[in-house]
Amino acid sequence: MLIVQKFGGSSVATLERIRNVAQRVLATQRTGQDVVVVVSAMAGETNRLIGLSNQLASDGDAQLTSKGPYVASERAGDRAHERELDQLVSTGENVSAALLAMAIQNAGGRAISLVGHQIGLQTDGTYTNARILGFSHGRIRQELSAGNVVVCAGFQGLNAAGNITTLGRGGSDTSAVALAAALKADACEILTDVDGVYTTDPRIEPRARKIHRITYEEMLELASLGAKVLQIRSVEFAMKFGVPVHVRSSLNESEGTWIVSEQKSLESAVVTGVALDRNEAKVTLTNVPDVPGTIASIFGVLAGADIIVDMIIQNASRGGSTDVTFTVPENDLKKAVAGLRSLDLPGAGPMEILSDPDICKISIVGVGMRTHAGVAAKAFEILGRENINIQMVSTSEIKVSVIVHERYGELALRALHAGFGLHEGPASSAA
Repeated sequence: MLIVQKFGGSSVATLERIRNVAQRVLATQRTGQDVVVVVSAMAGETNRLIGLSNQLASDGDAQLTSKGPYVASERAGDRAHERELDQLVSTGENVSAALLAMAIQNAGGRAISLVGHQIGLQTDGTYTNARILGFSHGRIRQELSAGNVVVCAGFQGLNAAGNITTLGRGGSDTSAVALAAALKADACEILTDVDGVYTTDPRIEPRARKIHRITYEEMLELASLGAKVLQIRSVEFAMKFGVPVHVRSSLNESEGTWIVSEQKSLESAVVTGVALDRNEAKVTLTNVPDVPGTIASIFGVLAGADIIVDMIIQNASRGGSTDVTFTVPENDLKKAVAGLRSLDLPGAGPMEILSDPDICKISIVGVGMRTHAGVAAKAFEILGRENINIQMVSTSEIKVSVIVHERYGELALRALHAGFGLHEGPASSAA
């Protein structure tokens, strides 16, 4: 059997924790499994490196873009700068990989560390947020055959020009799952400082319960809706290639949460989890010409600025004009408003741009919604009993999302969690 284990920054934050990881890896190998390990940078190291880069920024107080964690706003799009930034931040994972390989050797095991180009991770040419194109993993197979634990630096790869690229925040998760897919591993373990995926954020709702089994689709929705356990791209890879993912604690041996296909589920819960996303802002455009092509122009401006739009509502036409409301990441609100102010719509009157950053999105997720009617109605009733006003609604087959004022976000989350009984009994989309 072959298993890929990924350890996050908190798991390798100190030498003592690295020694503990080494012991855990060796214990896994002693069960007869080949082990490939993917590591993040030591906790805080990536931010430290980014800070050094920002200190060199011309105005001395550069802000990070919301698109990626690295590029100072005034240098966004500067490929020469972004290339050097990837060269810089990739060193954090290299340090972790080498130290863990040393720790395994010191503990009596055999290990070798490999960085992005050595593990054959190929990416496109996008710096700071590259996409994986493929693996040429012959070197890893060779080292496994020699009896080594292979410790891989996560988060990085090589583009066609031979330059180092990085995969964006949480990219080590994506490295691990993609590597597990390429190697046809039996499982990919994501070991972190939490012991699984919960029905909601236990810091907000103490009665949140660990989910023992969840489908790829449910996890994809929860990851996109603000759950921070896994990077969304890692879930996409797992679903595309059918990689079983086990999210568990690096501090104990307890069973965590398995992320699997829906076909492996035996009994689907109606609602599996509730998520709260505070990084939302609302934009309303009034007196918009209600003619063909207008909406394309509006959202074309936003797409050109690399701004992701979530919910969209267009009101009924009133005398040839309409109102359009949509949500964007709060970090992108100023950029969105600035782009829209430059918009020249033929025949437009005095179009007004209204923005509201004081909102949040609450979502309920569950594959059981496909076969159960009335879930949205029940959610609206629960919020109504709490006197929480719903500003916008979005639905899919397995999700209902609402926009409410941010002051009601945590209350709404707790009410929905209780209203759907998520604190009662085992929470699982598969029994």
